[in-house]
Amino acid sequence: METKRKTLPMVKDSCGFEGYDASSLMTDTSKLRKIITKRGTLEILIPLCCTTKPVRYKQFKQAMKGISSRTLSIRLKELEKSGVLDRLSYNEIPPRVEYKLTSKGQELVESMIDLLQWMKKWSKTR
Repeated sequence: METKRKTLPMVKDSCGFEGYDASSLMTDTSKLRKIITKRGTLEILIPLCCTTKPVRYKQFKQAMKGISSRTLSIRLKELEKSGVLDRLSYNEIPPRVEYKLTSKGQELVESMIDLLQWMKKWSKTR
């Protein structure tokens, strides 16, 4: 006996992914999705979407209350490895390290702005 796979109802003319296979899309995006949804990632990306200047590690640490230095370092390395951030290291004493968005990261942040606006709008309602 063959069972039919149920599909989610889609609102017409509003889904830019109509025609895509959902499971294939989830597989293709899983690596980046895992990084983006990890604790601390949004907190790293939000300051970067508010400036075009590079951000120093110390600035992230000050802005991210409750995130350990280890977690912050791991997230920054993951974002760098995935091509979202560039790490700029200067040969100075004390050492200076800055992070800036790559073009891939800029596109990610631009798409996040819509999500942040949605979150801001609906966080005020119950």
